Amino acid sequence: MARKPHLRSVAAASAAVTPTPSAAFAAPGAALAAASAPASPSATTRTPRRALLGPRPLIDGEDGNNYDVILKRISADVAPADFVEEIWVRNVADLVWESVRLRRLKSQLLLAAAHEGLARVLTSLLDWTIARQLSRKWVAGDEEALGQVEQLLGQAGLTIDAAMAETLAARIDDVERIDRMVIIAEVRRDAVLREIRSRRLAFGQALCRASEAIDAEFEDVAPAPGGA
Repeated sequence: MARKPHLRSVAAASAAVTPTPSAAFAAPGAALAAASAPASPSATTRTPRRALLGPRPLIDGEDGNNYDVILKRISADVAPADFVEEIWVRNVADLVWESVRLRRLKSQLLLAAAHEGLARVLTSLLDWTIARQLSRKWVAGDEEALGQVEQLLGQAGLTIDAAMAETLAARIDDVERIDRMVIIAEVRRDAVLREIRSRRLAFGQALCRASEAIDAEFEDVAPAPGGA
């Protein structure tokens, strides 16, 4: 039995599916590349992606090169297939950067407030006013104060961990808020990654439907008399 195509072409049947290949079928670690047709002569005049998506989310003291490395590695792992996925990849990179920043700032907060915890510890060993003054000199790096604090803590059978524990207790509300912000950023990050997976799954299902539609364009017919 021969298979005879209907008038509607196979190309027309498959046109209902976006022709852009999904990055789900790309090799792992594939380089970031546009899935569109070859660039037109005017492509060189288009606005750069960074200008379209806004500047890097940096604050004072942050190294933009580190952000670029994170964005590049996420792009290599995800291999965005089109501009929509590039936007999502940028969102993921921003959220990863935000969670890293929050963790760094939390540790810096505890270091900056360490004199408060030390003052609490020293108050049980010294007069409150003296303990406070000594703790401020200690956090400023005064050599004499550093020696006095080490001696006092040693005599009491304590280490600097006791001061940091008191610092954490003093700033526990701030630490908990920062931890909640980290969790929110990570939840948002995971949601974007799920959207990418869901979109690619839907594209794969659409390809299957298109394949079935193409097969339906053919029907078995009896060969013509004298035909092969």
